[in-house]
Amino acid sequence: MDSILLSIFLLFLTIIVPLQVEAHKVGHRLPQITVMGIVYCDICSNNTFSRNSYFLPGAEVKIECRFQATSPRTNEQITFSVNRTTNKHGIYKLELAAIDGIECARENAIGNLCRASLIRSSNHACNVPGYKSTTDEITIKSQAANLCIYSLNVMNFRPSKTDIALCGN
Repeated sequence: MDSILLSIFLLFLTIIVPLQVEAHKVGHRLPQITVMGIVYCDICSNNTFSRNSYFLPGAEVKIECRFQATSPRTNEQITFSVNRTTNKHGIYKLELAAIDGIECARENAIGNLCRASLIRSSNHACNVPGYKSTTDEITIKSQAANLCIYSLNVMNFRPSKTDIALCGN
C-alpha cells in the first residue's frame, strides 16, 4: 500500500504542482478535466513497487471514459477512448477542455467513470502485463484552479523471468 501512496504523491509532485492555470473572468467556470496514472516495471513480479522497480517510460495505455452530463432537460452521456504513451516518469495523462454539463467530484457526478488498460511496453526487458487494467480512481478537485483530476491506480509490467539475484526466490 505504501508504494501506491508513494506513486500518487510522486504523480502529484510531477504533474499538479507545476500546473499553471490561466486566469478566467469571474463567474461560473467549467472545470478542466485531466485523467492520469502511472505504469511501472515490477522487477520482482510481486505486484509492489520495490527498491528494484522503476517507472516505465514508453508504455502504451488505453484510456476509456464515460461522463454523464447534468442537464435538467436531457440525459446525455459522453464516452470516448484514447491511447496514450507514458513519459520518462512512467506517467500517462489526458487533458480535456471544459465540457458543458460535466460535473466533477460531486455527489451528482455518479455516472462519471474512467478506466485504463495496458496495451504494450516498449521495454523488451519488462513487457509482461501484471496489473493490466484499473477503474479505481481518486478524484481531486481544485475549485481555485477549476481543475478536475481523475488519478487512476497504478498498473505494471513484469519481466518474463524474475532475477533471483535481485529478488530472491
